[in-house]
Amino acid sequence: MANILVFDSGMGGLSVYREIRRLLPGHHYFYCFDNAHFPYGELAEEALITACANTVEQMVSEHAINLVVIACNTASTIALPELRARLEIPVVGVVPAIKPAVALTQNGCIGLLATPGTVSRDYTLRLIEQFAPGKQVLLKGSTELVVQAERKLAGELVDMDVLRAVMASWREEGHSPDTVVLGCTHFPLLADELAEILPGVTFVDSGEAVAKRVRHLLGSGGSAGEGRGMAYCTRLDAAALKLQAPLMSWGLEQLRQVGD
Repeated sequence: MANILVFDSGMGGLSVYREIRRLLPGHHYFYCFDNAHFPYGELAEEALITACANTVEQMVSEHAINLVVIACNTASTIALPELRARLEIPVVGVVPAIKPAVALTQNGCIGLLATPGTVSRDYTLRLIEQFAPGKQVLLKGSTELVVQAERKLAGELVDMDVLRAVMASWREEGHSPDTVVLGCTHFPLLADELAEILPGVTFVDSGEAVAKRVRHLLGSGGSAGEGRGMAYCTRLDAAALKLQAPLMSWGLEQLRQVGD
């Protein structure tokens, strides 16, 4: 039975945690979110690397972690080399699911919906060049949707007008992708709302692929039974405390601050 750390700047990584725990329910899970530096999509690269690496390293040391999942596309495109240099255990990142989207599209037009940081990275552009030659790939970076996903998890209403405004250009005739890559782990949490705004569109995310990668690295153990789940944050303030009930509904027993 392994100790698995799933790390994100906020609640978006729960979409990845859900897929891993569904496939491997017998392991122990530590979900850690860096709310002190949220959202990562607006951080300078060096600040992001420092924040991410320091917190992950502390969690690994304090909880005998066997494998780390960086459940944040922005952090994965920037901080993975530093993390892998510091740690002696496997570190799994998430990348936009461009390759699966290419296999699914019927009209040759794919939308990549991610944070501003992810859509502007050279890494993302190289993925598109490698896996989507000859396809039209529309890029859209949005921090507003990250905020709406956090609101939804906190039990607040999603502002559908905000979603419609963000997605307006993809609803126009002649500019409509039939397949949309959810390139931020927050965005699968808004899948129902996005499907209402973009009816008939196929949405693709990386959660299932990450779960299969974790299973490959850890072996066949953990596929049966029921392990424990714990939640940690970097700042246990009033806003974080409001998330305790939602986190418990995801099988995470309590919320603590990193270092406590």
